[in-house]
Amino acid sequence: MHAIHTDRLTKRYGTFTALSELSLDVHPGEVFGFLGPNGSGKSTTIRTLLGELHPSSGSASVLGSAPREVSHRERLGYLPADLALWPAMTGRDTLRFLARLRRGSERHRVRWDDVTALAERLDADLDKRVGELSTGNRQKIGLISAFMHRPELIILDEPNAGLDPLVQHEFWAMMREVADDGRTVFLSSHTLAEVERVADRVGIIRHGELVTVEEVSALRSRQMRRIEIDVEGALTPHDLAGVAGVHELIVHPDRIELNFAGDMAALLAAVTARVRLRDIHMQEAELEDVFLTYYQDRS
Repeated sequence: MHAIHTDRLTKRYGTFTALSELSLDVHPGEVFGFLGPNGSGKSTTIRTLLGELHPSSGSASVLGSAPREVSHRERLGYLPADLALWPAMTGRDTLRFLARLRRGSERHRVRWDDVTALAERLDADLDKRVGELSTGNRQKIGLISAFMHRPELIILDEPNAGLDPLVQHEFWAMMREVADDGRTVFLSSHTLAEVERVADRVGIIRHGELVTVEEVSALRSRQMRRIEIDVEGALTPHDLAGVAGVHELIVHPDRIELNFAGDMAALLAAVTARVRLRDIHMQEAELEDVFLTYYQDRS
């Protein structure tokens, strides 16, 4: 059974299509990164999976159940992008209240020892009123509520808001532990750095359409490199127009800079046919550059 399965899932608002024929499988025991800029359809997907929105067409299942069924709810953890809590309640009172609401079977019943352990890991202050907490500290309360009942599937929508670097590292470790336990994390984000740290696979979405699903290692295997070439003479973008794999080319009077995912021999042949090569500097591109190139290729 897939943790999440969608078949041509579509959501329209009048003539506007927010989500178009999304077909996706998320497996048990993985951290799945769902990537795209703001407005790409990530939150619409999540709200449909949670049963908050009714699809215009297509279908979805979550832990083997239709999104609007209630039988699987105790097995879910969720952190929304726009977390709203009760400002007059302390973090401790908030979590106790949510635990009482949740109830559920013995397997997913909240144990306060687990809450305490999560609070210590995230350095969360449970004694202050929520309204007195910073954005990052409120986010910690939300993360604890999503993890505290050991759910089989945790859906996180832009969860890194306001977290300091040390807490981020602990949060990444928590996600990996969930996957190592055979459970699943669905991590929606527009920040590749956090997804790169923990995800097994990545789905890229743009304008409501799924561009690709790949393993993180496969994104890197595109062999994108950041290259600077020092030359004697002048090059123009037209001189490299026939070389496959050239991206984000910047031409200076005596130097060119580019991201490159093609045949180095072809690139160097095009350069040396017009100017004299003085030096070359090369490094593997950041995964962010790989993602942006992938996204722009399909614009």
